[in-house]
Amino acid sequence: MQKLLVTGASGFLGWNLCQVATSKWDVYGTSCSKSITIPDTTMVAIDLTDFAAMQRLFEDVQPDAVVHLAAQSSPNVCQNQPEASYRLNVTTAVNLTGLCADRDLPFAFASSEMVFDGLNAPYREGDRVSPINCYGEQKALAEVKILDRYPKAAVCRMPLMFGAVPPTASSFIQPFIQALRSGKELKLFTDEIRTPVSGTTAAKGLLLALQTAQGRLHLGGKERVSRYEFGCLMAAILSLPTASMVACRQEDVPMAANRPPDLSLDSTKAFKLGYAPPSLCAELEALVGKV
Repeated sequence: MQKLLVTGASGFLGWNLCQVATSKWDVYGTSCSKSITIPDTTMVAIDLTDFAAMQRLFEDVQPDAVVHLAAQSSPNVCQNQPEASYRLNVTTAVNLTGLCADRDLPFAFASSEMVFDGLNAPYREGDRVSPINCYGEQKALAEVKILDRYPKAAVCRMPLMFGAVPPTASSFIQPFIQALRSGKELKLFTDEIRTPVSGTTAAKGLLLALQTAQGRLHLGGKERVSRYEFGCLMAAILSLPTASMVACRQEDVPMAANRPPDLSLDSTKAFKLGYAPPSLCAELEALVGKV
C-alpha cells in the first residue's frame, strides 16, 4: 500500500483519520508532546516547527500523500498566544506545503470555518473571507500561502466536529457530556449556528478531497443547528440528564476570542464529489456506549 503521512495524529481529527485510512493506506502519524498508540499506524514523534526535522521525516518516510492536521485549534489560545500559534498554524503549514509541492504529492490541509465572520451564512468556497479572531486570520492566511505555493493542494474548511476521542484529545461534546452527567451548569448558545459532523465523517471527507479535489472545499454537514439545539439532541440520544443545561447567548459568556454567530457551510461541491455526511441523529446514535 502507498504511504500516507498524517500530521497531528494524536489530535481528535488526526486520530479519527488514521483509523479510517488504515484500510487503504500504510499510515504514518506524527505527534509532538503527546504519545499515543493507534492500531496499524506507525507513530513518529516530531516538532513540526523544526523545518530540518520535517525534512528528515520526509526523507525517512518517503510519503506518497500527506494530510496536514497539526494545529493550535483553540481560538482563545491563538488570541492569547499569537506568535507561537502562528509558527504552527501558518509557518509550519507553508513549509510542509513546499515539501509536498517539490515532490508533487497529493496534499490536503485542514482549514476552518472560522475564516468567515458569521454574518452571511451559508458560506460557499468562493465567498470572501472575513475572520474576526486570530485563529481565523491565521487559517485564512495559511490558505492563501498554501495555494500560492501549491495550487494542487486541497484546502478543506472543516466544520464543528464531535465524536469518540483518544486519551490525548477531546471534541466539543466531551465537556458537554461530563457537565451534564455531573450536574454542573452547562451554558449552550442559541445564537451560534454550525453544520457539524462526526470525526469519522470529517476524516472520510478529507481522504476524498486528498484524492479528488484541488483548491478550497467545504466539508460541513447537511444540518444547521445551534449549540443548544445540538445539546438537546445529543442529550436525548445519549440518554443524558438535562437539568443543568441552560440556553444562553454568546454575549453571556466572556471569551478571549470573538466568536462568529453563524458559520454554516454550503458543502454542495463536496457532496457532488461523493461526500455524504449522515444525519446528526445517525451520527450520535453511532456514539451510544462510546462516549
